Amino acid sequence: MIIGVPTEIKNNESRVSATPGAVSEFVKNNHEVYVQKGAGINSGITDDEYIEAGAKILDTAEEVWDKAEMIYKVKEPIESEYKYFKEGQIIYTYLHLSADPELTKNLVDKKVTGVAFETVQKGRLLPLLRPMSEVAGRMAVQEGAKFLLKTNGGKGKLLNGVPGVAPAYVVVIGAGNVGSAATQIAVGMGARVKVLDVNIDALARLEDVYGSKIETEYSNPLNIEKAVKDADLVVSTVLIPGRKAPQLVKEYMVEEMEPGSVIVDVAIDQGGSTDLTKGHPTTHDDPVFVAHDVIHYSVANMPGAAALTSTYALSNATTKYGVQIANLGVLEAAKKFPELIPGINTHDGAVTLEGVAEDLGYEYKDLGLN
Repeated sequence: MIIGVPTEIKNNESRVSATPGAVSEFVKNNHEVYVQKGAGINSGITDDEYIEAGAKILDTAEEVWDKAEMIYKVKEPIESEYKYFKEGQIIYTYLHLSADPELTKNLVDKKVTGVAFETVQKGRLLPLLRPMSEVAGRMAVQEGAKFLLKTNGGKGKLLNGVPGVAPAYVVVIGAGNVGSAATQIAVGMGARVKVLDVNIDALARLEDVYGSKIETEYSNPLNIEKAVKDADLVVSTVLIPGRKAPQLVKEYMVEEMEPGSVIVDVAIDQGGSTDLTKGHPTTHDDPVFVAHDVIHYSVANMPGAAALTSTYALSNATTKYGVQIANLGVLEAAKKFPELIPGINTHDGAVTLEGVAEDLGYEYKDLGLN
């Protein structure tokens, strides 16, 4: 199979999907890899490194898309890339289709097979989402701490306080991969931390690790309201695989927060998990907006800022399945690795993930691979 690795063009997206090690895996399996010139530069990878691994370098995105049977990306294609889609092509990347009806329409209309990293699911685990969830969770607290500073519009509070002055109060909504990573950093920085989730087992696991350094509480509207009201920093991480994120932080809750408090919405790729960030993604160029005197951070590609770390973490997770798709074809690979079945969001002009179909009003087509 011919694999194409284009340069990412989303705002401040510095990651690249394939490391030289990933390229060598494809080449060892007798596949051709075409990498766009300079695609890895912002992740510290030179064209020469790709060439040494067996890739061929092409000057333009158009050339890469035109040659490739499978496009291997990081972020969802944006509007300027839709013109490159062709029937039967596989796009293997993060897609977040429930929050992107235009992309979904173009994939369906042009009969492109869209394989979404974020919906590949093995049991309860999301193995291709996890590495970026861990990066985003860590970054969420770092970014939140930065915007709590007065010079950045915040209330002027240091996350870990000083002797005689209380630390900041960090509320983490969700105890999954993102929430666990955010909790780790918040505790490590000396904040007072509360974690809310409906999964008691997940809360118990965090308590086993951090003991009395954190508070845990069952997540319901009343408990969220009380926690958010008093929080200096809220990290909202709630995710339903393949679906639009639920808005658990309501506008009236934000109105009760102190001016200069900060909310970081890590679920913005799935449409946003608060009333005010819903449908309001920001960029690394302009990462925040203010509503009700509260700072909202909703950058849709947070890990792109930590490109070197993120590129290697993501490629380590995604290459295995990418090689199998190239070896066997997408449907045969999904039969061999059933966790890929929910990853196939579109195929042959149909929406093949039930959550996306329901959210966007498409007829759902079962691939019949189970």
